[in-house]
Amino acid sequence: MMLDFYKGKKVLITGHTGFKGAWLGRVLLRAGAKVTGFSLRPPTVPSLFEMMGGASCGVVWHCCDIRNGSRIFNAVLEAEPEIIFHMAAQPLVRQSYREPRQTYETNVMGTVNTLEAVLENSSVRSFVNVTTDKVYENTERQEGYREDENLCGYDPYSSSKSCSELVTYSYRKSFFSDDGSAAISTARSGNVIGGGDYAEDRIIPDCVRAMEAGEEAVIRNPHSTRPYQHVLECLYGYLLLAEKQYSDKSLEGAYNFGPDDESCVTNESLVKLFCDAWGDGAAWRVQGDGGPHEANFLKLDCSKAKSVLGWKPRWDIKTAVEKVVEFAKAGTDEERVACVDRQISEYFGGFNV
Repeated sequence: MMLDFYKGKKVLITGHTGFKGAWLGRVLLRAGAKVTGFSLRPPTVPSLFEMMGGASCGVVWHCCDIRNGSRIFNAVLEAEPEIIFHMAAQPLVRQSYREPRQTYETNVMGTVNTLEAVLENSSVRSFVNVTTDKVYENTERQEGYREDENLCGYDPYSSSKSCSELVTYSYRKSFFSDDGSAAISTARSGNVIGGGDYAEDRIIPDCVRAMEAGEEAVIRNPHSTRPYQHVLECLYGYLLLAEKQYSDKSLEGAYNFGPDDESCVTNESLVKLFCDAWGDGAAWRVQGDGGPHEANFLKLDCSKAKSVLGWKPRWDIKTAVEKVVEFAKAGTDEERVACVDRQISEYFGGFNV
């Protein structure tokens, strides 16, 4: 029922051609929102966004780099959005080691550019900056991290997202403190999986590619534990946060959206679940590659989102993996898009697609 709020709303998504952005755009279009996207061309081939129709999918597309401040300003001015989801980013840890400057320029200055556009456009009432669970100073402890703990990402990607959090906090305190100004929040989600993720160096997309090639799946760090969740889990959190703070600015701030403890699993457990769901003799093996530093243990404390927003996870990790396999085994692009629509309907319950 919460999707009824978005019917007729003007919404802008930065990074709408990426994996999460494509899913969010689809949800909003099905809810009846008027959606504008600001993004480069899809970052992968194949692309979920292109499967959904690309430039003809119903999203008004401004094809441009988030580092171009004047272009994002003009896009916001033209669209007059009431709600902005800022998702444009360089999202890969390993790529951030190879291209640290581009990562910081995109993830930090992209946030500055978007907030500057919000500052100059009074139409915006709700802004959500999507960051990551990796913004925290990770001490490898067993307890989940809370929103008020130290921000100190280790690698350039995580660090750039920590910086993006600090930029958002500073703008909120410095320029959006009046009651009539836009509500400004950040959302920190867990490791997201779902159909249509074709990125490199991500465990589930790598598993899908291996199965399709008739090979064993390969994992680098079998004992690393992560808060894995289906993409619709965090999108539900973003949508709920944007809606709640739209009418109650006092709710703005930072929020974690991660799975319950039982869905914080090792990479080994995740791949076992994947192979069981895939069937057909699916197998895996461990093969380290001497890559750069990656955290061994990470978990979020999501009690704030649960108590303040009424958010909670709906699908456990086993269900999430099964949904990925359902998408991957769909035969054609049309069948895969139908699978996305079916999963959206199932997740949100009674939502007609």
